Order: sequence, then structure tokens, then C-alpha cells
Amino acid sequence: MLRDITIGQFYPGKSVIHKLDPRFKLIFTVILIVMLFASKGFIGLFVGIFYCLLAYGLSRIPVKLMTKSLKPILPIIIITAILNLFFIRTGQAVFHWKFILITYDGIRTALFMIIRIIALIVGTSLLTYTTSPIVLTDAIERLLSPLKKIKVPVHELAMMMTIALRFIPTLIEETDKTMSAQKARGADLETGNIIQRAKALVPILIPLFVSSLRRAEELALAMECRCYHGGDGRTRMKQLKAEKRDYVAFAVTIGFLAGIIALNFVPGLI
Repeated sequence: MLRDITIGQFYPGKSVIHKLDPRFKLIFTVILIVMLFASKGFIGLFVGIFYCLLAYGLSRIPVKLMTKSLKPILPIIIITAILNLFFIRTGQAVFHWKFILITYDGIRTALFMIIRIIALIVGTSLLTYTTSPIVLTDAIERLLSPLKKIKVPVHELAMMMTIALRFIPTLIEETDKTMSAQKARGADLETGNIIQRAKALVPILIPLFVSSLRRAEELALAMECRCYHGGDGRTRMKQLKAEKRDYVAFAVTIGFLAGIIALNFVPGLI
């Protein structure tokens, strides 16, 4: 399960999506989130899903990688579906037995929330799949640059966010190795009640914290050896520059958002 977590991973490529300005890709991600939460019915939600599939098709990201990001959130999807299915009691009853009541509104809301969560995870994952951490840092810094006027450490903030995102796959890999090593030594991590499982995680968490602190110290030492002093006077080999394809993609994205908002005012649509 740990190996299926793809947060922070970068998939190299030369597609149109890879070549887009990272600042626009950050904006597109925010607009996608607005699309999915602005949809009041399935039609609008499917429009947002079509936008995600179109972006994935242009990015040439393998379907296997796209579906792999959904495996770690299956428990969240199942719990969300169950809560909406059994706790929404408005609408026509579909099934009723003793205290268990399933209504049409509960089924509709459960399906709607499942589709929304899946689209949200798949759509936002495209940002890290098609953008390298270094470029993503520059994009965050440029977008937050107006905050420098109120003395916000924008460069340091962007650097921390990107480093945290970058080291998620590394921590996951180390956790998987530590768990495998503990199992090879006879540790039982999968049986027992909740308290016993929590106690069994202690031999995993301690080495993980130690390795994380050691890696942070090594990273800090490497940055000091390279005379890193933050964003003051720092130059970049590649300057971010918006091109025609970025504005075309922005116009298409705004068109999808406007279409979803317009669908909310059409009566009779589910």
C-alpha cells in the first residue's frame, strides 16, 4: 500500500502539459478544485472529469500511474460513501430494515461524493506528475511575490513547501523498508487490536524519525556548503516566461469553469 502513494512524484516527459508554465499549472489546479466544488449536479461534475481526462491525455501520463494514486485513499472513499449512505435520511426510501434506512438522496450523495473525491485526487496529482520540484518552487515563489511587501519570507516558504513535497516519496520508501526489516525480524504488524497495532508501530516510528532528522541535517549541511543564503541575489538558469500555449490553456480552463457554473442555473439537470 505504501508503494502506491504517488504524492510528490515527478514523471518526466515532453508533452504539452509538461511544457506549460508552472505558474499557470498551479492556477489551473486551483481552478479545477473550484470546478469540482462548484458543481451542484452530476452533469457539472462530469464536465470537470472530462477536463481532467483531457489534461491526462495531453500529458501522456500512463493510466496505471493515474489509477495507482487512488489505492491509498480507498479507505477514505469507502468511509465517505458509508456515512452518506446511512446518515442521509431525506428522500424516497429504497431499503428499510429496523434502524437501517437507505434513501434515494443518500445513494445519490454517496455516489456524488465518491466521484468528486476521485476526480479531486486524480486531477491535483497531475501537478506534481508534470512539474519538477525545482520549477514548482520557482512558480510558488513568483505567485507569492506580492507578499514580500508585507515582509513575508516568500522564498523560504516556497522552499519549505517544495522540500516537504519532494521528500514524501523518500519517507514512504524508508517506511516500507523499515517495515520489511521489522517483519523479517519477526515483528507482527498486522494482527491484534488497535492498541496492540499501535504499540507495534513504535519500532518503525523511532528509526523513521531518526533517519528523517539525519536526512534533514545532511540537506542543511549540503546547502551551507554551497553557500545558500536564501532568495537574496539568487539567479535562475531558466526564467519563467508565459507563452501562447499558456494563455490558450488558461482560456480553455476558464471556459470549462464558466460552463460548470452555467449548468448550475439550468433547471432539471441532475
